[in-house]
Amino acid sequence: MKPLVLAVALALAAPLPALAAHAAAKPAAAAAKPAPAWVATSNEYAQILIKAQAEFAPEQMSFLGVPGYDERIADFKPDNSKRFRDATAKAKAGLQAKLATERDPNVRQDLEIMIQAADDSIETSALNERLTLPWNDVPQVIFTGLRALLSDQTPPERRAYALERLKNYVGQGKETTPITELAMARYTERAKDGALLRPTRLEVEQALGNIDTYGAGIRKLFAQHKVAGADAALAALDAQLKAYGQWARTTVLPEARTDTKLPPELYANQLKQFGIDIDPALLVRRAQVEFMETRAAMAQLAPLVAKDKGLKVADPHDYVAVIRALKQDNMPNDQLESRYRTVIDAIDPIIRKERIVDVPNRPMVMRLGTEAESAAQSAPHFLPAPLVGNTGQQGQFVLPVSVPTADGKALQYDDFNFDAVRWTLSAHEGRPGHELQFTAMVERGVSLARTMFAFNSVNVEGWALYAEAEMVPYEPLDGQLIALQFRLMRAARAMLDPMLNLGQIDREAAGRILRDKVGLSEAMTKQELDRYTFNAPGQAGSYFYGYTRILELRMETEVALGEKFDRLAFNNFLLDQGLLPPDQLAKAVRETFVPAQRSRK
Repeated sequence: MKPLVLAVALALAAPLPALAAHAAAKPAAAAAKPAPAWVATSNEYAQILIKAQAEFAPEQMSFLGVPGYDERIADFKPDNSKRFRDATAKAKAGLQAKLATERDPNVRQDLEIMIQAADDSIETSALNERLTLPWNDVPQVIFTGLRALLSDQTPPERRAYALERLKNYVGQGKETTPITELAMARYTERAKDGALLRPTRLEVEQALGNIDTYGAGIRKLFAQHKVAGADAALAALDAQLKAYGQWARTTVLPEARTDTKLPPELYANQLKQFGIDIDPALLVRRAQVEFMETRAAMAQLAPLVAKDKGLKVADPHDYVAVIRALKQDNMPNDQLESRYRTVIDAIDPIIRKERIVDVPNRPMVMRLGTEAESAAQSAPHFLPAPLVGNTGQQGQFVLPVSVPTADGKALQYDDFNFDAVRWTLSAHEGRPGHELQFTAMVERGVSLARTMFAFNSVNVEGWALYAEAEMVPYEPLDGQLIALQFRLMRAARAMLDPMLNLGQIDREAAGRILRDKVGLSEAMTKQELDRYTFNAPGQAGSYFYGYTRILELRMETEVALGEKFDRLAFNNFLLDQGLLPPDQLAKAVRETFVPAQRSRK
């Protein structure tokens, strides 16, 4: 279901006390503009699908701001997949009935988006039930569900529901069976079918290694927010997580698969859900060309960076050596937020001066991730504010500092803690990337269909990579080199994810490319390979593919408008459309933006 994908892809998080004060002290200054009347109609129709799917993933709906689900927990009860499909099919029929009588073209488009989302949800659920054994990393489910509520940006009256949610997780509330037992039962009842695809050994081992981290993270959240009366439930949770770990180690791990390839049918569905609508072989070929061109550009730029920074490298054209030399000037963790802040504060004036896109008159929020957050989402990410009922909460750019390993230890990043990287990472996760993208959806009154149900990685990550590219000409030389390195990484992703899942390369060879050709650390390399093989197979190519679709649309529009092309107007129009998939976005540009700009005097 789309909301679940949204929450997993962007991650949930709880702010650190010292930095949360910064977020709370500076609420959104810009009030949301009045939404058009058609948006209200569309949002009313959206409730049909929201109510159907919220019963199965209430934590995600709660996180997005939908009221009434704060104490509820994920449904792992018998026949949950079939019940989900039945509820979604019923909602789809209701949306189709509305479409039959609705005449507003914008509302009709939103209804079509939601009907397609329902179809995709049903198809994915049926496919996974037919082909896979239902394994869930339940400790992660519990941690993400609780940290969504235990946040300084969550109103106190909603935060109070965290104890009820915890009690429901452990079977001491309205839910009387612990969620760990329900998850084990769903696995066990189908485990006799040897044809069903088992989880990978890598993901099971990593999940086992994270259990103690999640348990400690949950206790820290309850202590930090001074939630009284949680001792009995927390003690029960400790025992249940331990039992779940023992069960997974003795039952799931021995039969876990060592081959990380997905069956073609499953991988094709993964690509579709993330928004990649071309043959993976074609994606690989396009990415290979991008990889070679970007690598050549980096080799040209590297000597200029080495000279500018006075770096001593044997071969100044060796961009990996130059990057590693730049990384020597690293920032201690306790300085990361303040050092990033200097660049973040410098970006907005550049965006305004160069007329790239409209930005709000308030600072964005950036903070470090906790140890448990890094276990749940080990890459830099943007944590969006509630899309429903937002009262001034801001999204947050969250920077992890380590990657957990299966033995409970952690690999330390060196990819995000040096000066040159601050520019492109802030542009991607912050402005004009994800932070502006999701802020715009709240402040510009975008419909729920175009936020919750149009979402996929292609339309989200494509914008963020495009935002990086928009900022490159205005960055210092070393920042430009790292921007190209990140673009090289996105091309590598679009090559290696399909190749690993199609059996065209092994993990070790893919790792060598990431380390030796892209210049990533061991920590980032592990995070990348885990992403391709079990955390989110198929997702990694969405950055490159979404970026190329926007570039194609931009060039087409520039040609169509000639001297009347206005970059500021174009980029603002893209944000005004919410999370429309590329084909629908292109249709909106061709049929609405281009005619309007042509008629402009």
